[in-house]
Amino acid sequence: MDRLDAMVLFVSAVEDGSLAAAARTHGRSPAAVTRAVACLERHAGEALLLRSTRKLSLTAAGERHVAIWRDVLARLREVEPGSAAGHLHGSIVLTAPELFGRLKVMPVLETFLRQYPHVAARVLMDNRVVDLVGDGVDLAVRLAPLPNSTLTAIRVGEVRAIVCASPDYVARSGLPATPHDLARHDCIGLNAEGDGELWSFDMAQGQGAPLRSTRVRTRLSINNAAAGIDTALRGHGIIRARCYQVAEHLETGRLVRLLSAFEVPPTPAQLVFHPDRARRGVLRAFIDHAVPTLRREFLRLAASMAPPLSK
Repeated sequence: MDRLDAMVLFVSAVEDGSLAAAARTHGRSPAAVTRAVACLERHAGEALLLRSTRKLSLTAAGERHVAIWRDVLARLREVEPGSAAGHLHGSIVLTAPELFGRLKVMPVLETFLRQYPHVAARVLMDNRVVDLVGDGVDLAVRLAPLPNSTLTAIRVGEVRAIVCASPDYVARSGLPATPHDLARHDCIGLNAEGDGELWSFDMAQGQGAPLRSTRVRTRLSINNAAAGIDTALRGHGIIRARCYQVAEHLETGRLVRLLSAFEVPPTPAQLVFHPDRARRGVLRAFIDHAVPTLRREFLRLAASMAPPLSK
């Protein structure tokens, strides 16, 4: 079997999740995909895939090889006829946290796809940290610091945790003056683990002391941020959400910001990718499009935040 053909089938099997799926994608037999994997493993001199009845997983050697093969295939696509600027061909795989992806990433991706009609995209909305190599992802949006890594991160803004409630709830239950006052309030937790949650606060109010966590009583716990925010909007409690999730409601006054003097420092919002794959092609074009667009959106978001109601 041609080695390049084998690389195409191998990468497809990893991205599609099974040998059978790769066979369907390329109109080949499952046996042909199996032979492609065997061919590459013989050439590498070691196992690249671990097979089970449920899924495929890459060995450490497989992760190294598939990253190289994806880059090779992407570069080959770039030199195909019609791949010049303005006629970009190819595809991109993105991942982002669910609500941020829906609210902020999808509008950016949609304008990019309108600009490049021959580009296709696959989006994974997932609140877990996705393995870029193992899951076949080109670029991830991470709302957290990037640990030591071979990946590259471009900062596009910052995300702050905001404690807020509806004016109706505040009128009925009063304003918490300090985080300790939350013990007597109904709080909405963004998890489904039980009746308590730890919320971090800057108890020294910016004077450099360590951050502290306060255990709040979560009368309602839910593992979906949008549903939790909807509940807060209906006046059922205090919620701690990320600023982009509630900025529109703060701007319109449907939610009010609480305990702003005790907010912890913001965390970075970053685009994360493998540097070797971002030199050209679809990924490079998307980064060049997304970075200024998202930075403008984060500046707009910061400017639109409602003034704090209390300190």
